[in-house]
Order: sequence, then C-alpha cells, then structure tokens
Amino acid sequence: MAVVVRVPTPLRRLTNGQGEVQVEARTIREAIEKLEELYPGFKERLLDENGELRRFVNLYLNDEDIRFLKGIDSELKDGDVISVVPAIAGGFLTS
Repeated sequence: MAVVVRVPTPLRRLTNGQGEVQVEARTIREAIEKLEELYPGFKERLLDENGELRRFVNLYLNDEDIRFLKGIDSELKDGDVISVVPAIAGGFLTS
C-alpha cells in the first residue's frame, strides 16, 4: 500500500529536493526501511543506534504523533500520510 512521506527542508537533500515521496509499507518501521533503500542516509537521521526514534525527531501519522500510537510499529493504510517534523528547541524571550 502506498503512503506519502512529507520530508522537511533539512532532509530534502537526501530526496533530491522532493518535499513529498511515496513508499509502499505496512508499518512506519517498514516505511523508514524503504526510505533508506531509496534515499541512503534517511534512516540514521530518524532512528538512533537502538532502532528507536531519535528524541529530536517527531513523526506524525495523519496528524497524530506516533508516540501516542504504536510508535514506529504503527500500522499504515493506503493513502496515509507520514510527516517528519524536526523538534525545535527554544526558550523564553526576554526584553
């Protein structure tokens, strides 16, 4: 089943500038493996050495944070959209 992956600007150099790509996958984990096959280096940007989602990366499945689903083992349906969103660190602004 085909799913769309929305790629943030910092990772588009891996996808030849594409902001969206499609992969065939049944789970988020499988989608990441397919992305790695198509775009080497993608997986290491998302997963740590233990195969877990990096702390500074957020993945959304149809606007739902996968951490509140089954994580990278969340199941996919045809037409689902995965959004890769880098975490933004910040603080309080003072005047």
